[in-house]
Amino acid sequence: MGEKNQYNPDCVSYPGETLAEVLYSLNMTQAELARKTGHSLKTINEIIKGKAPISANTAFQLELVTGISARFWNNREIHYREFLARAAAQDKFKSDINWLKNFPIKEMIKRKWLQKGNNQIEQIHLLLAYFGIASSEQWNNIWVTSRDASYRQSKAFKADPYALAVWIRQGEIEASKIECKPYDENKFRQALNKIRNLTLENLNNYIKEIINGCAEAGVAVVFIQELPRISTYGITRWLRPDKALIQLCIRGKTHDQLCFTFFHEAGHILLHGKRDFFIESKGGQDISKKEKEADSFATEILIPHDEWQNFIAQKSFTDKDIINFAKRINIHQGIIVGRLQHEGYIPYNKLNYLKLRLQWVTD
Repeated sequence: MGEKNQYNPDCVSYPGETLAEVLYSLNMTQAELARKTGHSLKTINEIIKGKAPISANTAFQLELVTGISARFWNNREIHYREFLARAAAQDKFKSDINWLKNFPIKEMIKRKWLQKGNNQIEQIHLLLAYFGIASSEQWNNIWVTSRDASYRQSKAFKADPYALAVWIRQGEIEASKIECKPYDENKFRQALNKIRNLTLENLNNYIKEIINGCAEAGVAVVFIQELPRISTYGITRWLRPDKALIQLCIRGKTHDQLCFTFFHEAGHILLHGKRDFFIESKGGQDISKKEKEADSFATEILIPHDEWQNFIAQKSFTDKDIINFAKRINIHQGIIVGRLQHEGYIPYNKLNYLKLRLQWVTD
């Protein structure tokens, strides 16, 4: 499943049946084969009945006695044991059908994140392969029980842990496609300064610079479309000691919100530990120390404190004032509007025409 031209037969005979046919064609008894190979008659009989496997050593002995290659006997044994294991797994998967129903399978297939199975059993197989996990028990252990406390306590997890896991996993998959150099803090800070100064660029160029610039510093940045039933819009985590991940979506976001979220997540990478897992959700209202520190980092890098204080001291926030201030500090005007709204200087329904609204473009 999941591979082209893959053949999984419904039934496979055990190698002992083939061995019995070979002995018949050679007019050789089991006792004679036992004497010629040095095995006991009991062992030969158990192999023929499928009760004992053909070992690599026995396969070589059979080659010498029967003239049929050891590779043939080894392959017969491997295929048979694989068939038994697959059949046992299929039986186990039958008990996972209700587990499968928790996941947004139709949406995953629609987005081409997941291949469509021919039936529910095959779909379970494909879903486990998507996560790179061998069983539903291991999925629960890794994605629920063993996850960082901040993950399990997040609003998104409580709303729908299955959809959240899918969204996070897709981020991992996309991040694996990004070739990153080993993490370098100085290069990352340099990349952030460059990205900050490009907010006036065409949006596609801006996002391209975010992805490429951060990859050069050891940080994979991926944009993954949101899923129904979760409210997550940003995640920061370390995939390994030399590669960090920033995962973003643009659910209901404007350009200024996306910029702030990106720099907020970048702040987590620079300021906090590699074992931390940060997940941002709409309405989360996380006021932890680390979240405040990330907020402050994003706020300062976008609009330096002294510049902001001088601007708000004027107490005039017309569109002309905002545009002139944005030009002076070389930043997109929507970012100024967003901060004025957030800090209560202007209502949220004012001057929004100065912002850029974002939306996903799908094939």
